[in-house]
Amino acid sequence: MEAIGSVEEFLSKCETSGDAAYGLFRLVLERLEDPSTRTQARIFLADLQKRLGDFDQCLEKYHFRIQDIVLDQYEGYQGRKKLTTMVIPSIFIPEDWSFTFYEGLNRHPDSVFKDKTVTELGCGNGWITIAIAEKWLPSKVYGLDINPRAIKISWISLYLNALDEKGQLIYDAEKKTLLDRVEFQESDLLAYCRDHDIQLDRIVGCIPQILNPNPDAMSKMITENASEEFLYSLSNYCALQGFVEDQFGLGLIARAVEEGIAVIKPLGIMIFNMGGRPGQAVCKRLFERRGFRVDKLWQTKILQATDTDISALVEIEKSNPHRFEFFMGLSGDQPICARTAWAYGNAGGRISHALSVYSCQLRQPNQVKKIFEFLKNGFHEISSSLDLSFEDDSVADEKIPFLAYLASVLKEHSFFPYEPPAGSKRFRNLIADFMKTYHHVPLCADNVVVFPSRAVAIENVLRLFSPHLAVVDEHLTRHLPRQWLTSLTITGTETEFPSEDVLTVIEAPCQSELMVELIKKLRPQVVVSGIADFEAVTSSAFVHLLDVTRETGSRLFLDISNHLELSSLPSSIGVLKYLAGNSLPSHAAIVCGLVKNQVYSDLEVAFVISEEEAICKALSKTVEVLEGNTALISQFYYGCIFHELLAFQLADRHPHEQRVCENAKSAEMIGFSSSAKSVLNSAELSINETPKCSLIHMDVDQSFLPIPSPVKAAIFESFARQNMSESELDVTPSIKQFIKSNYGFPVYNYSEFIYADCSQALFNKLVLCCILEGGTLCFPGGSNGNYVSTAKFLKTNIVKIPTEAEVGFKLTERTLTKGLETVEKPWLYLSGPTVSPTGVLYSNKEMENILTICAKFGARVVIDTSFSGLEFNFEGWGGWDLESSLSKLSSSSNPSFCVSLLGGLSLKMLTGAPKFGFLVLNQPQLVDAFNSFPGLCKPHTTAKYSIKKLLGQTEQKTGDLLVAVKERVRHLENRSKHLKETLEKCGWDVLQSCGGISMVAKPSAYLNESIKIKRSPQDGCIDEDSTSEEIKLDCSNIREAIVKATGLCINSSSWTGIPDYCRFTIALEESEFERALDCIAKFKSFIGN
Repeated sequence: MEAIGSVEEFLSKCETSGDAAYGLFRLVLERLEDPSTRTQARIFLADLQKRLGDFDQCLEKYHFRIQDIVLDQYEGYQGRKKLTTMVIPSIFIPEDWSFTFYEGLNRHPDSVFKDKTVTELGCGNGWITIAIAEKWLPSKVYGLDINPRAIKISWISLYLNALDEKGQLIYDAEKKTLLDRVEFQESDLLAYCRDHDIQLDRIVGCIPQILNPNPDAMSKMITENASEEFLYSLSNYCALQGFVEDQFGLGLIARAVEEGIAVIKPLGIMIFNMGGRPGQAVCKRLFERRGFRVDKLWQTKILQATDTDISALVEIEKSNPHRFEFFMGLSGDQPICARTAWAYGNAGGRISHALSVYSCQLRQPNQVKKIFEFLKNGFHEISSSLDLSFEDDSVADEKIPFLAYLASVLKEHSFFPYEPPAGSKRFRNLIADFMKTYHHVPLCADNVVVFPSRAVAIENVLRLFSPHLAVVDEHLTRHLPRQWLTSLTITGTETEFPSEDVLTVIEAPCQSELMVELIKKLRPQVVVSGIADFEAVTSSAFVHLLDVTRETGSRLFLDISNHLELSSLPSSIGVLKYLAGNSLPSHAAIVCGLVKNQVYSDLEVAFVISEEEAICKALSKTVEVLEGNTALISQFYYGCIFHELLAFQLADRHPHEQRVCENAKSAEMIGFSSSAKSVLNSAELSINETPKCSLIHMDVDQSFLPIPSPVKAAIFESFARQNMSESELDVTPSIKQFIKSNYGFPVYNYSEFIYADCSQALFNKLVLCCILEGGTLCFPGGSNGNYVSTAKFLKTNIVKIPTEAEVGFKLTERTLTKGLETVEKPWLYLSGPTVSPTGVLYSNKEMENILTICAKFGARVVIDTSFSGLEFNFEGWGGWDLESSLSKLSSSSNPSFCVSLLGGLSLKMLTGAPKFGFLVLNQPQLVDAFNSFPGLCKPHTTAKYSIKKLLGQTEQKTGDLLVAVKERVRHLENRSKHLKETLEKCGWDVLQSCGGISMVAKPSAYLNESIKIKRSPQDGCIDEDSTSEEIKLDCSNIREAIVKATGLCINSSSWTGIPDYCRFTIALEESEFERALDCIAKFKSFIGN
């Protein structure tokens, strides 16, 4: 070959340097790639190999070596027992690691690689890639390496084996050559496959483990002209990879595995060589925590290279309980730690470590792929928290699909959508479908109402009907108010005046015969019963209860929580057998608490089933009034379980039997309590959408702005983690710091911290404490309408203290004094530091003056901070120092005076659906009173973990979360200005908003005007044949008129408590906000038409 010269000339040039040798072999490769010179080039390589023979110093002298690798115990399809390969100093040279790896591959049957698409990571000189193609005839094998010189040398190795010594192609049994099956590409791990959308059946890799990674090792530009030393370190991936496994030298393998998840086919297999120095458990866990099932194919021991410094491992052991695994020599069978191995090696001993080949396969590939697709989309920092290793397959089958679903929701949605108080429509549909599919009970979503817990559902039922007497299964009374369980005011036996406010609960045994006897004797208005295990299989006990409650005029709520199984093979339940053929009578409903998941013993959601529309609507309103809503994440979790049980089934395969409708006459039943009817009929509660009605909600205290990435990360991490420590879940220290730094609120040894899914549930219990003390709840004008409805529903004595627009509806000393003068045992509700809904701030002095007046009258003060933290401009405010203010009042105040702090973090952190409420009580008597109402749905451990993590970020005063919140506040301020302009153009008198997510305005141009409304189909409200209606507008019906005309929901003055002023919330999704502005302009067009 002319440019290359003779063999002797070639060797002479190679002797000059490694770079010179490499340059010459590049010329040889160019001739091998050209079909016209390929034969001559291959013959030249054969002559070169013969000339050198077994010359031991070839690599040192000529900077290359052509060698045969003998593959014992193996015959390829051509009967060859060896491969001919080439090496140069700057690439990874075959040795014990790669030989052991090939032995592990050899343990697989031929079918594992036959006709498959395979890639080898870190192929070095390509010998394993070629061996796989030679023996198992895959459809394609990609050899990948980050070292550009390794790829060139691999191609030469390929030609050495694809052509015989005469330069002729060698064909296999399928009449293909190695050139048809093998391809080598420069690639950082799987980047080539990812970039070319190559899906792989098998990924194999003999990847280096670096004991002391160098953070700067990848800072240089990678070129094939780089120094041999750099290229060799590159082949060994000396850089930190950004994984928790870096500390064990396994970071590169961790990255390879995660990249592999994206390109491996669902039934694909990954096979990796693993040095056992970190310990077998650590090696296996690397795969298991990423969702793999792991098999060890082969294990041996190799001597630790004498030039490898293991002192870095000794340092890790000093500060970590983990112990690395070494052995004394090849025959040692007892592991020794890195420190002992270091000492033994320095004393002249030889140390070894295990070398294993692991085969791993994703246990739920499609779901795991979704999880890692989410993590790589800006959430890599939380991948170290991910733990998909489960000893119990049933746990894995539940949790992995949920994590995949949660990942999809967080990835695809920028915010959590509005869901009605009855519960997520998707979740209620899934419950109904589960009942139809598995128990043949034909329900729809409208028959289902979702509650935070079974205890909340039962308490809400009793408050809705407010019976004088209820009989409740003894197993279901634990969370009911203590007063109900100790009252003896039973109709017919009481000595005092009966009152609607007196509710007595009698505990009954969970046995139908005894329960029936009690019902007949006591004739309660409401019965809440369970079913004993021995009675659950048949429907006779349920039918007996239905009959006796119908005869006595009792409403029946039957609990099936202990019997409903979330399984594809659920046990038979007599109650549901009955309902498969009979309608649920109007006086009866089913209660079910979902707690039987495989993962979280404290994660609960409950639902009530009724076929009476009025009952379902009323129960859903009790959720809104007393609880706010049911945690959406909890509905996601159980919804995912229901979905997994339904997804594989064909829809409507079994027609439902014709059901028998109730026709038996019932005794007169108790209706809703008078306070419940009054509140549920008159209060401005949420308006539910229908299939023909698409609404825009400017009437709810929820943020629909994009959820900040740190919040998404915290939510996902809280579920991805396992075995969280108590300190990670103890949110109290973080809340203490939060209220101290934001409000200067004092905390004492006797202070009680209480948490709930949302602040409204906590307020509900505070109202009950007020009632228990015989107090009167004072609301300043402009207070949150939902809270006022809560107090009315619970039959509290209420006094409204007027406020004025000129001061942003702040409470002033004059109006407060006048309001408290005539009130006995006053309780004052106060929104602060931010006044809702105007966003103005109480100064520290103003707050001190208010507290001084409250102390004089002995008022119990509840400061609600739920709507604070999103002020547009608080420069010059100076913050609060409540501790100093209260210390001045400690000696002179009335003994009943105390201050409680109520708060929620959802709006402040713009988290959307994940909600968290807190309450701090500083008076022991009030703590005792609060604890007498135990039916509070506490936040799940995952909520506490994520909130604690987010609070930690806010306290740092820097970081992505704080930046995101500041950005959203600026956005809210701009929206506030935009909404103000639109409203003023349309005839509204607007009060400038100073913060938060709401604005108030007076519809001055609309009052006493008459409008005719004919809603069109595109408004999404009624059919085309709808008729016009004329409405004369006033401050109380303008909400109804706007929603009928445009589909826009706002709050009227009956909600705000401020004469003539309506409220608009502005934290909508961008397109919804623009639609809302259009609706406001559209409504103006109706005036005068």
